[in-house]
Amino acid sequence: MRIVFMGTPDFAVPALELLAKRHDLRLVITRPDAVRSRGKALEPSPVKAAATELGIPVLEAARLDDAAKQAISESEPDCIVVAAYGCIIPDDVIAMPRLECVNIHASLLPRWRGAAPVQRALLAGDERVGVSIMRIVHDLDAGAYCRQASIEVGDKGAEQLLGELSQLGREELLAALDEIERGEATWVDQDEGLVTLAPKIDKRELKLDPSEDAVANIRRVRASTDAAPARCQVAGRGVRVLQAHAASGDAPAAGDVLVEGGRVLLGCANGALELDVVKPDGKREMEASAWAAGLRGEGLSWGMA
Repeated sequence: MRIVFMGTPDFAVPALELLAKRHDLRLVITRPDAVRSRGKALEPSPVKAAATELGIPVLEAARLDDAAKQAISESEPDCIVVAAYGCIIPDDVIAMPRLECVNIHASLLPRWRGAAPVQRALLAGDERVGVSIMRIVHDLDAGAYCRQASIEVGDKGAEQLLGELSQLGREELLAALDEIERGEATWVDQDEGLVTLAPKIDKRELKLDPSEDAVANIRRVRASTDAAPARCQVAGRGVRVLQAHAASGDAPAAGDVLVEGGRVLLGCANGALELDVVKPDGKREMEASAWAAGLRGEGLSWGMA
């Protein structure tokens, strides 16, 4: 099939690479170069970098204006495939392909429509997350889906889950495109009564809080990303918590810190958070046991950053 692909972050790259092998990938549309890491230099999106390496024409577009629409039309797509592009798809673009305009969405729709489905699932304590191959319609993530698949959350964090879902999503996409091409796709309308929304995460939502229980704080750690990290202050110094788990045994009081035998325990309203991997402000990522050597004195406390 002739495909136009729209995507921006790492999540979209595996699907792009597979489509380039299996279909006639005519055009890739992605968000413009931006400052994506530390420093001030503009960097290409992961999708642009991958498409350029594959020799596929790339159009950078912050929105689908008339020029972008013309480029899509001239590509004569059988299908348009979207994976975390980051822009609303206009109705006239949705109508362009001969067959379908589909999206790889990282949730088990109708649960978690929106920009941050994996993080919202982790904050809510969902036991499974997944992907849906859905029709793009005017309303956000409201289209019928033809395929879904899921994985167990376990103790995985958002970044690991997004990586696994990107691989799962590309396989489900390939199967869906085969079914669409044969006219055999079965579309399931979403139950509007089961809809939950997944708006973009605000950094303040992931601040660790001693007034809440350990479970809520662990969920914040697992839901954190570089864009919205789980943070707190320990002994008056800011630190990002990259990995943590629920501590066993007696817990320090809420707001207290226990440093013992290389372990760092943060007392919560119910239970304690045991830190595994941290990144103190201005320092490198390190094991909490190494960081613990610099935490001295009695009466250490912690709180929101």
